[in-house]
Amino acid sequence: YPFIMPAWKNWIKAALFLMSLAGYLLIQLVIREQAVIFEIHSVILSWLSISNIVFSFICLGIWGTYFNFAVYRTEEKLDAEHAKSERLLLNILPAPIAARLKEEGSVISDRFPEASILFADLVGFTRFSEQMPPHELVAVLNTYFTAFDALAERHGLEKIKTIGDAYMVAAGVPNPDPDHARKICAFALELLDALQRINRELGHSLELRIGVHCGPVAAGVIGTRKFAYDLWGDTVNTASRMESHGIGSRVQTTERIYLACRDRFTFEERGMVEVKGKGSMRTYFLNGAV
Repeated sequence: YPFIMPAWKNWIKAALFLMSLAGYLLIQLVIREQAVIFEIHSVILSWLSISNIVFSFICLGIWGTYFNFAVYRTEEKLDAEHAKSERLLLNILPAPIAARLKEEGSVISDRFPEASILFADLVGFTRFSEQMPPHELVAVLNTYFTAFDALAERHGLEKIKTIGDAYMVAAGVPNPDPDHARKICAFALELLDALQRINRELGHSLELRIGVHCGPVAAGVIGTRKFAYDLWGDTVNTASRMESHGIGSRVQTTERIYLACRDRFTFEERGMVEVKGKGSMRTYFLNGAV
C-alpha cells in the first residue's frame, strides 16, 4: 500500500517485520516459560487498558492523517500530469479538434469549402545548414519558426506543420472564417518583415519564398500513437506549387487570391507560369496593403 508506507522505504517495512517476529519468538520461547514475578494491580491494568485503547486511536488518527495527505498529494500529481497532457495535446492539435477527439474518440475528418493555405520555405537553408553544427542549426531554425508561430497565433491562423525548413499555415480551418484570404495575405507580408528582423539580429541573409492559394480542402486527424492534424486536396497542392515556383523574398499567389484580396492589397502580375502538375497558371506577387 504505497499510500500507507512509501514504496521507497522498504527497509522500514523489513525492520518492522523483523522486530515483530523477534518479539513474538521472545514471548513464545522465553517469557512464557518464566514464573510469575509479580502481579499488576487491577487499577493499573485498567489504566493500561484505557491507555492502550487511547494510544491505538492516536496511532490510527496519525495513520489516517498520513493516508489522507498521501491521497491529496497523489491527486495533485495526477492533476498536474493531466494538465501537462492537455498542454501537449494542444501543442499537437487545434483546441476544437482536441476536444472532439477526447469526446468522440473516432476518426475526425472535415471538409471546408473555402480556406487559404500558405507555404513558406527558407531559400538555401540546406546549403546554409552544412556550415554549422547541429545544435546551432536547430537553435537558428527554432528562432525563425518561433517568431512565425507567434505571428500565426496573432492573426488567428492555424499552423499545420513544419517539414524541415518549410512552414505550412492555414486560415479558415478548423474554424471557418470568411476573412481567411485577407488574414493569410497579411500574415505573409509580416513573415517577410519578421525574417528581415531576425536576419539582422543573427547576422544571416536568408530569404523566404512564400506561396498562397485558397479553395476547398479536406482536413482530419491521422495516426493513433502520434496524432497529426493535416490538410489535403488540390488547394494544398497548388499552394505548395506557388511556393516552389516562386522567388525568394516574394509572396506568389494564384488568381483566386488576387481576386479575393485586390481591394485590400496591392499586387503585381507575374504572368503565366508553368506549374508542375497544373500546367500554365496566371500568378501574382503580393506587394503590400492598400
